[in-house]
Amino acid sequence: MATASSFARRLGAAVREVSLKKGAGGWYGPHMAAAERAVLERIPLVDLVVEVRDARIPFTSAFESLRQRVCSHKHMILLNKVDLANRSLTEKWMKHFENQNRLCYGVNAHNKDNIKELLSIVRAKIKELKVGESTYTATVMLAGIPNVGKSAITNSMHQIGRISAAEKGKLKHAVVSPQPGETKDISSYKIASHPNIYILDTPGVLSPKIADDDSASKLALTGTVKDSLVEECKLARYFLAVLNSSEEYKHWENLKDAVDDTLSLNSREKLMAGCHTDQKRRRQYSSDHTQPCAGLHCKGCSCDPVQDYIII
Repeated sequence: MATASSFARRLGAAVREVSLKKGAGGWYGPHMAAAERAVLERIPLVDLVVEVRDARIPFTSAFESLRQRVCSHKHMILLNKVDLANRSLTEKWMKHFENQNRLCYGVNAHNKDNIKELLSIVRAKIKELKVGESTYTATVMLAGIPNVGKSAITNSMHQIGRISAAEKGKLKHAVVSPQPGETKDISSYKIASHPNIYILDTPGVLSPKIADDDSASKLALTGTVKDSLVEECKLARYFLAVLNSSEEYKHWENLKDAVDDTLSLNSREKLMAGCHTDQKRRRQYSSDHTQPCAGLHCKGCSCDPVQDYIII
């Protein structure tokens, strides 16, 4: 029986093959290239850069372009989707980033208490950066790869921040979708008053240069890459292999009709007309964050004391 690592290699190879394609066949087209330039050009103009990462893959979901372009004192790492990740491992990652002089916080974009605490942290950091200034307006920029939850965080901070300030007026709403690539432009939202603080929601940017197959498979499984750009069968096999390797399937062992996952998938391949050819008409599958948790440790980077992982 094939292992999770072998399925990861196959899926990762498929993702990296797609990354080399131009136009509609890949993801890094002229629009994403322009978005990356726009984000990087704003770094010197904003007071704080909040890099949003997926808490399930805190190493792999890094926005590599920020590494050499933003100083540590104005760079915050925000691990989103902590409700889907392993709590103890998330805490280890937070300590790891803090040891690198990076402010780090874990959040669930839909948890009001998390967002309120995040707002307090951002206000405190801005006050620290603006020490000596009596009046000011600050700008915070959210940046990161696609589908890590930047727009969801923006909406929550905008809504809770405006309500806390008892401000009147119509609330704005950033477009939120389970599919990557929905945010097309950079937009500004007010999140605090006295002093005024605005947040910039930016398009997700994923470099076509992915380090290895292992990283590519994790990005695909967590929804950074559209399912339609890779074979759904490979994605499903990898997910099932991850699920089985963690023995989470035992939660369902009392089901009457157990079937072999690989055999079941193989039998369905013949029924998937256009599985490899008609991608334009293929259904876009939403990410389902209600699945049972399945842990997978990756080989990651030898210089990191904590391994990257996937919790789906």
